[in-house]
Amino acid sequence: MSKLIAIVGASGVGKTALVSALAKAYDFETAYEQHTERPFQSLFKNDARYALANQIDYLLLRAEQERKLRESRHIGLIDGGLDLDFYGFTRLFHRRFLLTDPEFDLCKRIYELIRQSLPRPELIVRLKADEITVADRLSTRERINIASAEDTSLLNAFLDAWLTSIPSDQILELNVSEESLGYEKSIGIILDKIKALHN
Repeated sequence: MSKLIAIVGASGVGKTALVSALAKAYDFETAYEQHTERPFQSLFKNDARYALANQIDYLLLRAEQERKLRESRHIGLIDGGLDLDFYGFTRLFHRRFLLTDPEFDLCKRIYELIRQSLPRPELIVRLKADEITVADRLSTRERINIASAEDTSLLNAFLDAWLTSIPSDQILELNVSEESLGYEKSIGIILDKIKALHN
């Protein structure tokens, strides 16, 4: 079973760009968020009734992606991932009353059942950036955004709470506010951390 690395953080922080940059620097097997490909994402953007279907679809997608990455002979690299989709976005949509309490509980049951059958990533790379940087990046993206720049603080709070349950040696936190989306500095730091995991 191959190792798995998850790149997590608020919407607009640069997760997808970092995964793409890392994939050019090292032979990773990758999986992305798939905004336009998902059947309920655009529907949810326009109609909150699709929030539950969208979240269940994403939780199942992430499980499928993790399983496939684990079966590869290369280290897996996932843009976001199962834990971010539950602890970040599902909690955010519940807090924003887009998911009812029973709907949130259903997502939690699905998440916990999946995580019991799939091991957690060996390394979680947590990206942070100031809210101005995140807002600028979100404003230039050509994709469906459910979370907005105003959600950044709340998403970060949810991620902070989740990461307290993860051993500190399995977390790498990077502030990328001053870094270009080529991530020349961060790539070296991450690759060094991966090498340390193998030793």
